Amino acid sequence: MMAVFGLQSSFARKNRYAAKSHARYIPGMTNEPRRWAPIPNKFGTFAAWVDGEDRVVRFSFHVKRAPREDRDAIRDDNALAFVRKQIEEYCDGKRRDFDLELAPAGNDFQIKVWQALTEIPFGETTSYGALAKKIGYPDAARAVGAANGANPIALIVPCHRVIGADGSLTGFGGGLPLKRALLAHEARVAGMPIDLFA
Repeated sequence: MMAVFGLQSSFARKNRYAAKSHARYIPGMTNEPRRWAPIPNKFGTFAAWVDGEDRVVRFSFHVKRAPREDRDAIRDDNALAFVRKQIEEYCDGKRRDFDLELAPAGNDFQIKVWQALTEIPFGETTSYGALAKKIGYPDAARAVGAANGANPIALIVPCHRVIGADGSLTGFGGGLPLKRALLAHEARVAGMPIDLFA
C-alpha cells in the first residue's frame, strides 16, 4: 500500500518506531497545507517541508527545485525554524542525532529501509548488502539501494551513510562531493578517520 503525505504505510502504523537518532515516524493525517523553507548552512542551501502537524515530510539538498517538488506547499520560514535550528546544530558539530517527527510517504519495504538508515551511527557507514541483511532481506541489496535513493528525507534519514561494499561512495542525490563532505564532517566530529572517504 502506498502512503501519502502524513499517512504511513501499514508497516509503520503497526510498528510505531523511535529511532536511535530520535527521529520518530508518527502515523496520522492532516488537511492543513504543507509548508516549506530554505535551510541555509555551510554545505549549501537545502530545503525542508513539514505537514500541518509539524512532521517532516521531505528534505532536499536542492533548494532551487523546491517550488517544483511540492507546488501546493506554502513557503513559511518561521514554521520551519525548529528544523533549521537542528540542521545548524548538526553543521556546527553540536548535534549528532535529530529529534524530529517524520512522516515520509513510501511503501512498506521503503519505510523499513528508511527506519534502518536512522540506526546507522553518526560517523559510521554501512553497505547496501549489510543493510539488506539487517532488515531481513539478505538478497535484496539492489532493492535496498533503490529505496535508499528514493528516501524523501535526506540527511535527517541518513542515506549518505550507505556506501558500496568496496568502500566506494556510489551514487547520491546531492552529488558525490556533498556526500564526501557530509561523511568527512561526521567523521571529524566523531573523532573517526576521515581519509576513508577520499
